[in-house]
Order: sequence, then C-alpha cells, then structure tokens
Amino acid sequence: MHEHIINVIKQTEKDHDIKILYACEAGSRAWGLPSKHSDYDVRFIYLHKKNWYLSIDQERDVIEVPNRDEVSIPVDDGLDMSGWELTKALKLFRKSNPPLLEWLHSTIVYHEPFSTAEQIRDLAQTIFSPRSCLYHYVNMAKGNFRECLKREDVRIKMYFNVLRPVLAGNWIKKYQSIPPIGFEELVEDASLPTELKEAIMNLLKRKRAGEEWIVEPRINLIKTYLQKEIEQLEAYAKTLDVEIEDPTEQLNGLFRRTLEEVWG
Repeated sequence: MHEHIINVIKQTEKDHDIKILYACEAGSRAWGLPSKHSDYDVRFIYLHKKNWYLSIDQERDVIEVPNRDEVSIPVDDGLDMSGWELTKALKLFRKSNPPLLEWLHSTIVYHEPFSTAEQIRDLAQTIFSPRSCLYHYVNMAKGNFRECLKREDVRIKMYFNVLRPVLAGNWIKKYQSIPPIGFEELVEDASLPTELKEAIMNLLKRKRAGEEWIVEPRINLIKTYLQKEIEQLEAYAKTLDVEIEDPTEQLNGLFRRTLEEVWG
C-alpha cells in the first residue's frame, strides 16, 4: 500500500498541477490504533503555482481523492486522501488547529520533499494555544460520549473516540504543550489506576485484532472515568487565558519562502 500511496501522491500532483509539500497518515494508524479493517487516511498540504495566488477570486482550497477529485490512475478502495492548500493550512495553524497539528506530528510520513512542514513544526510550540486546542478535544469527547457511551451496548471502537481526546486534553492540562499522537504514550503518561488501565489495554488488544465493531455491554468503569474527566477538563478550559502573539507575519514569511523554494 505504501508504494500505491506514493504513486497516487505523484499522480495528484500531475493531474492538479500542484506540489505536495507534506503527506502523512492520520487517524487510527497514526495513533497506533489500527485494526485489519482500518482504511488508510492520508492527509497532505499542497501548493499551487504562483499565478494561482494572484487571482482576485478565492478558489477551492481542498483536494479530496477519490471522493470528489479524480486522478488518472485507479485508487485502492481502502485509501482516502485529502489535502489543504498551504494558505488554508497556515490560517488554521494560526488557530492551533488540532487535526493539522496531529498531521505535522504523525508517526507515519509518506512524503516530505520540502522544508515547509519542518518550518511549521519549529513555530508550533511558540504559537500553540492550549485553550483553543483543549476546547477542540473536550468538544470532541463530549460529542462522542453523548453519541456512543450513554448507550447500554457499545461498539469497542467507540471507546477510543472518547478516550483519545480525553487523554490528549489531560496532556495539555498537565504540560501546556502539543499532545503526542501515539495512544499508548498518552495512556502511559496518564498514570491511570491499574484496573482501568488494564481494561483500556484489553480493548486496545481486541481492536487491533479486528474486534472493533463488536457490540457488547458498556464497561461502566471506563464510562465513569470518561464522564468525570470530561467535566473536569471543561471546567479547567474555562480558566485558561494564555496570550499568544499574533504570528501572521511569520506565517506570511513562511508562505513566501515556500513559494521560492518550490517554484523558484
């Protein structure tokens, strides 16, 4: 699949007349939560040629392969690729967009031929907003908790849709920094009670074995922990008031340097 992904990246560049600056795995594979059923969720940042940026009209700034945008080679059914144009990515980066931060720190990188991603990473901690990022994870955890864990019967996969944002939120609360992307690293850092940790790691083992869609009675030990943590994180987020210096000029400079590096 790795070779196929590289071929689709190259064909996307040709068919859409762009350069892909960075491409990585996102979602369960990057988090260390894959099962045999997991798709490949590839996310990328791309750059148009200079004249694209000199138009008075704003054009579409997302590419989705194969769901909305075609490429001229067959694409595996298990591959989902989507990317953001660089200025869109930088505007979201300015707001500490958590999905983008996760992309940039992915454990699986497919393509990074230019210095752009590393330049963004170098800026990440100085413009990171704990409050903005924490609210993202809290809202994700709350939404997934309401949708899934209030039921009496729960799919194994659904626990992780709440556990990961809660653990990431606790990392932010503890360190005021960007959480690591690996699920097990977050679990280890959380210093969970033995019984709770064993229950979570057993679910992880079963998910990796392909049991993620099995429906069974809810594990109330995990449910109670998550409910309490969500409430505490939401209360804590309201107390955060961290001033971040406007990084716009730094990001403008990064964008201009990338144009020169890529197109000359």
